[in-house]
Amino acid sequence: MAIRYKVDIMAELKKKGYSSTTLRKEKLIGQSYLQQIRHQELVSWKTIDTICSLLNCQVGDLVEYVKGEGVSEKTD
Repeated sequence: MAIRYKVDIMAELKKKGYSSTTLRKEKLIGQSYLQQIRHQELVSWKTIDTICSLLNCQVGDLVEYVKGEGVSEKTD
């Protein structure tokens, strides 16, 4: 995939005091999304929005586009 996480999101959330248990109990992020994050899989924009709110950051602080990774370029 050409878009990937720039940081370990779970570690960053933990630094801010959000354990996976807290995130689930307070219904901030569901278990399936936490698993996707742990496996470096991309999640929904709604979840990214929640993460940005919790970490007080921008989307660009979390993800990056890496040209050539998993995307074939179109040639004319």
